[in-house]
Amino acid sequence: MREVDAVIAQRLDSGVPLVGEVSRYLISAGGKRLRPALLLLVCGALGYRGPQRFNLAAVVEFIHTATLLHDDVVDESTLRRGRATANQSFGNPASVLVGDFLYSRAFQMMLQANDMRVMEILAEATNVIAEGEVLQLMNTHDASLDEAGYLRVIRSKTAKLFEASSRLGAVLSGSASPVEQACAEYGQALGTAFQVIDDLLDYDGNTQEMGKNLGDDLREGKATLPLIAAMQRGSAPQRELVRHAIEQGAADELDAIVDIVRQTGALEVTREAAAAEARRAIACCDLLPRNEHTAGLLQLASSLLERRH
Repeated sequence: MREVDAVIAQRLDSGVPLVGEVSRYLISAGGKRLRPALLLLVCGALGYRGPQRFNLAAVVEFIHTATLLHDDVVDESTLRRGRATANQSFGNPASVLVGDFLYSRAFQMMLQANDMRVMEILAEATNVIAEGEVLQLMNTHDASLDEAGYLRVIRSKTAKLFEASSRLGAVLSGSASPVEQACAEYGQALGTAFQVIDDLLDYDGNTQEMGKNLGDDLREGKATLPLIAAMQRGSAPQRELVRHAIEQGAADELDAIVDIVRQTGALEVTREAAAAEARRAIACCDLLPRNEHTAGLLQLASSLLERRH
């Protein structure tokens, strides 16, 4: 990861000072670096030690960071990772344009791999992520969204880059198709579990641990799994209150909604959905060699179920 951070620092260099300032502001906020870590772990598990793993790990982090910049503008978010979002600090225009810079820099960097398969994977991933963003926008304030529709959004918007990161590790390692597919499925399952837990914590976490404002999903009118499960399991008055809150983005009703989510067992339903995805990720590791990197992939999937931020 130190090598990846060195690549990131080098490639953030720009002749336009504001580009570097905004980029460094967001990347220096830390974050979990899960997507680059995933790529490095898969490379390690499959025996690839070449320098392209550092370059492509930086690429997936740039793509992820670009989506965060654009997301926060669309969602009008003010807090991420415990501090002001880039759009809050630098304004919406700078955030959108620097996000564009990070996307285009990522595509410059992926050319260095000189591999059409790598280009294909990353081009498809960025396209699917954009589709997921639009799909989520279409679904806002829609209280009729079901679990299948919810999963379709997060498998596009969040899990796709996890999937691409894992698949890239297998491609760099020259793995056979079944192993590549197992790695891709691991990433998709892990990314899905990660997002389901993230959505759970919006109703079962706290601002200090999460580093973001709780209730943001409700304010934005997002029908996430805790709310979908609460509507399925609640009484008629409870369903009506949740439906109204989603349709109106009524964050002022957060306390009442949290009570309903807890009373209906929606937290347990959501946590079990994440656990099922984590188990799916763990099962995918059966095709990988037994070594410390594969053990890391297994531990990563297991640790998601204890995630509090």
